[in-house]
Amino acid sequence: MQTEIATVLIDIEAQLRQLGQWDKVPPSAAALASDQPFCVDTLTFPQWLQFVFLPTLYQLMEEGKPLPARSGIEPMAQEYFRGTGVNCAELQRALRQVDKLLSEGAYA
Repeated sequence: MQTEIATVLIDIEAQLRQLGQWDKVPPSAAALASDQPFCVDTLTFPQWLQFVFLPTLYQLMEEGKPLPARSGIEPMAQEYFRGTGVNCAELQRALRQVDKLLSEGAYA
């Protein structure tokens, strides 16, 4: 159900803000044009969530287009935050939930 996905996306944004990982200034067009997974060569993982992942899913839902059939974002968050001391358990929970919803096709 798209409403459930949207709720989790809002939660992801809230968690990023709470962790101080929400940028006020968007990255350059060149940074967003990366062809690497998660734009690892030009963006931090939180920037990728904010400027690529969230807007893409919102746009797909708004346009009534199919959402990805699989998702595996949460392991990337585990790797990114490992050893940082940042308490990102709630962000990881929200990412795990969106992974589950998309991978199970719960949005259909």
